[in-house]
Amino acid sequence: MDLIEIFTLVTGLVYLVLEIRQKNAMWIVGMLTSAAAVWMFASRDLYASMILNIYYLVISAAGFVSWRKDRARLERKSLQEGAEGGNRIHLNRLNVRTVVWSAAAAAAGTAVMVAVLKNTGDPMPWLDAMIAVLNAIATYWLSRSYFQQWYILVVANIMSVVLCLAQGLPFMTAQYVFYTAASVYGLVRWRRRGVYL
Repeated sequence: MDLIEIFTLVTGLVYLVLEIRQKNAMWIVGMLTSAAAVWMFASRDLYASMILNIYYLVISAAGFVSWRKDRARLERKSLQEGAEGGNRIHLNRLNVRTVVWSAAAAAAGTAVMVAVLKNTGDPMPWLDAMIAVLNAIATYWLSRSYFQQWYILVVANIMSVVLCLAQGLPFMTAQYVFYTAASVYGLVRWRRRGVYL
């Protein structure tokens, strides 16, 4: 692994810890990780992964702004209730419109990606496409502080375990097993400490 790969691995793990704890610094780490990944994938002509990381870079900037506003709203709500706001997690309610357009985007995005991946010789285009699309939707939902993003991440990470096992990638399999466990922990933590704004 070169230095950029090591950097993206380490900052990716830091990102996950900050995500579970719902710390706004997560988005800054995400921007750094995504920028490094964009450069790494572009230098290797892996343009689909590069584009996905450009998306993550944009969502990280939007998430940073959104979470700052939500944190301020949580602090105001905590003051009104006389509660401690520091360990609480701010949540927004997921609405039906967002679920519907997310499902439509998932279906359309998966279909387009499968068509592209089949032409690149991807050995598992359906699974690979679904993982990418689910992660993109989960990241958007995360930026909006929707608790349900954890369910998407658990599913996407389990699918990644299957993909890596099928492709004979033991270290990546172990990484995604860890990500699955961390996503379950994040789900439980957000459920216990979450406050709807």
